[in-house]
Order: sequence, then structure tokens, then C-alpha cells
Amino acid sequence: MPAAATHHRPTYQAKEPFARTWFIADVDGQTLGRAATKIADVLRGKHRPTFTTHADAGDFVVVVNAEKVRLSGKKWTGKLYRDHSLFPGGLRTQTAEQLVKRHPTDLVKRAVWGMLPKGPLGRQIYKKLKVYAGAQHPHAAQQPKPLKFTNA
Repeated sequence: MPAAATHHRPTYQAKEPFARTWFIADVDGQTLGRAATKIADVLRGKHRPTFTTHADAGDFVVVVNAEKVRLSGKKWTGKLYRDHSLFPGGLRTQTAEQLVKRHPTDLVKRAVWGMLPKGPLGRQIYKKLKVYAGAQHPHAAQQPKPLKFTNA
């Protein structure tokens, strides 16, 4: 019986700081999960050949038109978002429709947060995400490149 195949690891990224690029993602009409997956990959650095699992090698992502994101099926009324105040009886539940009405950017933020690693690395990566409800954003000076989504 042959021995188990060795797991090929990617090359490690150099320790020197490198130039992080900025991307702009227009999620108007995009499905939330598919868009969040692509955004999380760019934030984490999986689009680079120097991706390393334990390092923050990703780029900045500016998300615009977050309030116009699309959900399939009955998720606007059926998908529940829960928050707890850490006090007894402090569970607050709201639907996706109520969440977007109160905080238009939270739907995208929560979807991307769920796809990032938990812990100090994930919190560091999450800080590179900038989400805006409308089409306006204050990051024009960084000259962000458009982030392409594949429509399936």
C-alpha cells in the first residue's frame, strides 16, 4: 500500500511590506453570497500567487451599492439575523429586510465576516473592507480598480 501523498504547500510570502491595491466592487444586482465569496477571497489574498494561510496578504475592497444586493428565494423574509446583548432575554432577531432597512451595509458586512478566519488574523483582514450603501465613496484618491464578478 503506497504512503499518503504529501500535501503541497504554496510558497511563503516575503516579510517585507508590499503594495496593497484597492478594488471597488459594485454589488448592484449581484447575489449576496457569490459577491461576498469573491470579496472575501480578495481581502484574504487568495487571488495572489503568494497567498499564505497564516499571513494577511490581501488587498483593500470598497463595496458600493450595498443596499441593492440581491437575495434569492424567500430570504428577504425567511433569513433571520440574531444579535444578543449578553443580558438575560437579550436576544434580538430581525429578518434580512428589516436589517437592510435599519443598516443598509450590514448585510454585506456580515456575509463577508462569516467567510473570513476567526481570530486576530480575521479581524485584521476585516479592517480592509469598506462598505457604502450608495454609489458614492471617499476612496477615489486610492484609484481603485473594478472587481469583476462572474455571473453564473
